[in-house]
Amino acid sequence: MAANKSERALVDEWRDVLAVHARTTCELDRALHPHGLGASDFEVLDVLAEGGSEGGSEGGPAAWRVQELADRVHLSQSALSRLVARLEKDGLVARGMCPEDRRGVQVRLTEKGLDRHTEVKPLQREILTRMLDRSS
Repeated sequence: MAANKSERALVDEWRDVLAVHARTTCELDRALHPHGLGASDFEVLDVLAEGGSEGGSEGGPAAWRVQELADRVHLSQSALSRLVARLEKDGLVARGMCPEDRRGVQVRLTEKGLDRHTEVKPLQREILTRMLDRSS
């Protein structure tokens, strides 16, 4: 009986984590929509703004290989490719070949992407603070 109670507590805790994630993602999507972004879009911009595995040129943002970025933002490579294509169409990121591996693709923030990230970051951080403090 104790094992079942422990298992039930584990499942309840997991479902609580999922609920916090879902509520936070929905809140982020609503708040970021007027800025032309969703929660996943901002997450990609945020990771790119932090700097990647390849140093930025002339002090610009660093590039991330698509696979590294997919691992970091927890999206499948195909979902990330669609998202990056949309961000590229909006002028927020640029894609290019990896200099050390011509089969690889790198993603880098553009000036417009960096500006959008800077504009929206305080809003995203405020929502995270509010939503995650509530869940503690």
